[in-house]
Formats: sequence, C-alpha cells, structure tokens
Amino acid sequence: MVDRAKSCAVVLLSGGMDSCVCAALAARDHDAAAVHVSYGQRTEHRERQSFLAICERLNIRDKLVVRNEALGAIGGSALTDGTIAVPRAEAVGHGIPVTYVPFRNAHFLAVAVSWAEVLGAKKVYIGAVEPDSSGYPDCRPAYYSAFNAVVKAGTKEGDIEVVTPLIAMRKVEIVRLGLELGAPFDLTWSCYSREDQACGVCDSCVLRLRAFEAAGVRDPISYAAR
Repeated sequence: MVDRAKSCAVVLLSGGMDSCVCAALAARDHDAAAVHVSYGQRTEHRERQSFLAICERLNIRDKLVVRNEALGAIGGSALTDGTIAVPRAEAVGHGIPVTYVPFRNAHFLAVAVSWAEVLGAKKVYIGAVEPDSSGYPDCRPAYYSAFNAVVKAGTKEGDIEVVTPLIAMRKVEIVRLGLELGAPFDLTWSCYSREDQACGVCDSCVLRLRAFEAAGVRDPISYAAR
C-alpha cells in the first residue's frame, strides 16, 4: 500500500512512451499509485503487460487495473472498432484522426480522481501531449483546465489537481527527459495495431520513431519490417 510518509499521487499509465515518462516523474516526486484502464482497444493485452512491467521497474507497488466496457460498446474509433482500419501515418490528415477514441480521457480521469479521493492523493498525473501528437481534443491544455474545475466542484474536499507535466513538450524532449529519469522505454508499447511487434507505420509508431531518431538514440522496442 501507499506509504503515507511521502505525498501520494495517482498516475494514469497506459504503458506507452509518454505515460511511462510521466510515471517516472510521479515516482520520483511522490509515492506513486498507478492506474491502468483497458477499454477494448486492439492492443489492450500488450498495453497491460507494459503497465505491469513498468510498475515493477519503477517500484510502484500500489496498482489499479480496471476495464471500461463503454468505450468499446460506443465504438467510432479505429482503436476500438475492428471494421475501421488503423491508417498509416502518411494517410492521417489535418483533422481529428479515426484513431481518436471519443472523450476517452474523461473516462480515464474519472477513475483516477475517484481513486485519488480514496487514497488521499492530491495530484493525478496524466501524460497528455499537445505538440507532435495526433491532434486529439482531450490532449489540449484548455481541456485540463476545464477538467480541473469539474474536479474542484465535484470532489469532497475539492483539492485534487490533474497535472500534465509533458503537455507542452515535443516528443524528442520527452525522450530526453525519459533518458534522464531512467524511464524504462524498453518496456513500453505505443503501437495502435499490433501486439507482437510494433507496426512502425501507424501515426503513434512514426511519431515515436522520429522522436528517438531526433534524440540520437535507438528505440529499444522491436518493429516489424517496414
């Protein structure tokens, strides 16, 4: 359980690169408790595997794994609907891509804030990123400002804050920060479509590969031939 001698923080940990760096920050500064939400996404088993491995590497003992049935039932995203193909990165236009899961982060944050109330945590970390991202509307600073107003109004003490330490950073900066923190990039999973090897061609894989290349280091996970 959480050590009350140190301030507690809840971190949303999908198992991807950004959430891993966010978890490393939370574990450095707090007694971190990690929450993972499976929601019927294509790579949910691989992501859960990454979540558990990252928690072990970062010595995060307090873990919560939940399943959200609503997002898969609602559909409307290439990540949750098998009839919608995951596009290659070059096919993604300037609008909101089909990999956007409608209002997903609100579902995740609701779980994390509820758990934070029970644990007595005052901060909820989420690895949302606006630059070098797929352009999802729930990864914008205005969204988190509005969500914090809801948390303040709708929780018992009104003193829990959702924090987004990576939101203004470019992906290459996140890689460099992760290297400084010793974030276990080798355990992460970012691919939208495959669980055996990362595809290397979806938007998430391409953004990740470009970031590691710009940082001058090799991405430690395995990719399929491209």
